[in-house]
Amino acid sequence: MRALEQIDAWPAATAAVAVVAPDGVVARRGPDGVVLRWASVTKLLTAYAALVAAEEGVLDLEEPAGPPGAAVRHLLAHASGLPFEGDEPIGRPGERRIYSNTGFDLLGELVAARAEMAFGDYLRGAVLAPLELPSVELRGRPSEGLHGALGDLARFGQELLAPTLVAPETLAEATEVVYPGLVGVLPGIGRQDPNDWGLGFELKDGKRPHWTGSRNSPRTFGHFGGAGTFLWVDPDARCALACLTDLEFDEWALAAWPPLADAVLEELR
Repeated sequence: MRALEQIDAWPAATAAVAVVAPDGVVARRGPDGVVLRWASVTKLLTAYAALVAAEEGVLDLEEPAGPPGAAVRHLLAHASGLPFEGDEPIGRPGERRIYSNTGFDLLGELVAARAEMAFGDYLRGAVLAPLELPSVELRGRPSEGLHGALGDLARFGQELLAPTLVAPETLAEATEVVYPGLVGVLPGIGRQDPNDWGLGFELKDGKRPHWTGSRNSPRTFGHFGGAGTFLWVDPDARCALACLTDLEFDEWALAAWPPLADAVLEELR
């Protein structure tokens, strides 16, 4: 796919991308097996583990979690009132979209307590092993600690196009707006009104500017990470795009990622 040649001009020393369809990878460029830090893309898999746990009855999305008045659903949707980092709430649950690493770390702690095992072990048993993602390892916090290779991130993108670990209805609920109309800041991009999120999945909807392309449908969902990484899934185009780099997210990414998305979607038309 010629669109992927764009990554050759990126300032990263290592960059790898894969275009994914429901039946697997259709194009890739860059090293497929190099293990890199995923940063906040980790949250997608932490959220997915929480959805598996909810279906298994390990936890309930409506049970109290985090600050008083908040539930698991608030933590997943960045609506608990917790700050980016820190334990002291800076808002009331359900009033603003406040992106929170702390909220996802608490979510990991809750899953671990309910399952009576370390969160990394639950994640491995619930998501990594069933999807056969051998390179992926949690080396730190549930909010940002995963490391892995492009091939395994692409495989997870395939799962999000055609779920096997959770019911399609569960994923559909997780990729719809939770607590509609909340204003907030999309980290690294700026204030969004509304700043729509699902259950762990950032939603494109009508956001401008955005890190995906102008050709991406409003139903596009995913996440990007501070390590120059991302995974988006466009259910209307029936494709996903996975990206790993070794260059921290900065202005280069906002200049490079949307044109890549648009070129990929143009070629797939």
